[in-house]
Amino acid sequence: MAANISPSAFEKEQIFGMAEKEMEYRVELFNKMTQTCFKKCVDNRYKESELNMGENSCIDRCVSKYWHVNNLVGQLLGSGKPPM
Repeated sequence: MAANISPSAFEKEQIFGMAEKEMEYRVELFNKMTQTCFKKCVDNRYKESELNMGENSCIDRCVSKYWHVNNLVGQLLGSGKPPM
């Protein structure tokens, strides 16, 4: 029978802190990606209430490339796995 070892209060605080930092990182990544792709792909003169086919395609490609590069950078920085 395996012993049930629960983490100490300090370990719980560390785990919570790491999870909080990870969430902050993900929100920042999402916001940067959204801003970058919106500026790149959406015309400043809003003619229609929805994105047109060209804007949709551009955003799809932009997000895909942004995500791919983010994963490559994460691998190059050492962990061997993407940050996301």
